[in-house]
Amino acid sequence: MATVAIIGGGVIGSGWAARFLLNGWRVQFHDPAPAAEEALQRSLDKARRWVPEVYDGLPAEGPLEIMTRLEDAVAGADWIQESTPERLPVKQAVLAAIQGACSPSAVVASSTSGFMPSELQAESVRPEQIVVAHPYNPVYLLPIVECVPSVRTSAAIKARALAILEQIGMKPVAVGAEVPAHIGDRLMEALWREALWLIKDGVATTAQIDDIMTHGFGLRWAQKGLFETYRVAGGEAGMQHFLEQFGPCLSWPWTKLTDVPDLDDTLISRIVDQSDAQAAGRSVSALEAERDANLVALLKTLRAQDTAAGAFLNRLGKTTS
Repeated sequence: MATVAIIGGGVIGSGWAARFLLNGWRVQFHDPAPAAEEALQRSLDKARRWVPEVYDGLPAEGPLEIMTRLEDAVAGADWIQESTPERLPVKQAVLAAIQGACSPSAVVASSTSGFMPSELQAESVRPEQIVVAHPYNPVYLLPIVECVPSVRTSAAIKARALAILEQIGMKPVAVGAEVPAHIGDRLMEALWREALWLIKDGVATTAQIDDIMTHGFGLRWAQKGLFETYRVAGGEAGMQHFLEQFGPCLSWPWTKLTDVPDLDDTLISRIVDQSDAQAAGRSVSALEAERDANLVALLKTLRAQDTAAGAFLNRLGKTTS
């Protein structure tokens, strides 16, 4: 039985543990935080509820062992997933401890959303062993993962990482070059920055911005992404016509993407107040439950249409059944 070591829990680490467990792996979990096991159990409960709704051919759940020592957790592991706080010195220290106790042949992957693998490898004794595997929350449901090597990551580790990610039902994107924040977070950061300006300038509230996304282009993006959406917008002439028609607007001063709004106390208070009003008393757990149920319903619809993430899940089901 293949073994994974999950180092660091929280939302992402616990999500990784759930995905590996439900795909039949032995999970050795280590997180010294007092509430780590409770957070892990919450993720497992949600994953056991929702994952079988959209993933076919799941094997018997693997065994879970809570380890008090990092060294014991990584011993004998084929894959080690580091999901510690997003502070470079912390990650470098944890990765050093991992490499001091793990097999040289194991894949050592980081969930980092911002750091490049070369930064993580800077203090490493075996830089060729380290790769970034950046998922999206909830890890147990969303299949996409950015797999980012540096020039020092070995070809064998890169190939093995991609193969294992596919084995646990994920769709890895082999990122061609390392950049800070990889692909997805760079796109989301641009949208986030513009949203902050719209709130700061009194143009829109948090609820209005979310309504435009959930009732508009977000629905298109879930099935067609950015470029296919724009290709369709170009009519029968496709992308060529779209670029000719809308390309000139790129030079217009519509957005403030090159400027960073000052996230001062006033703006923070405005965002928090609007977000509280938008939540209307619903807890984070309730919002997570809504999110997972909606994701499952959407994924089922996409499976029925055999498109986008649904097409991937259909292909995955054929290989596992």
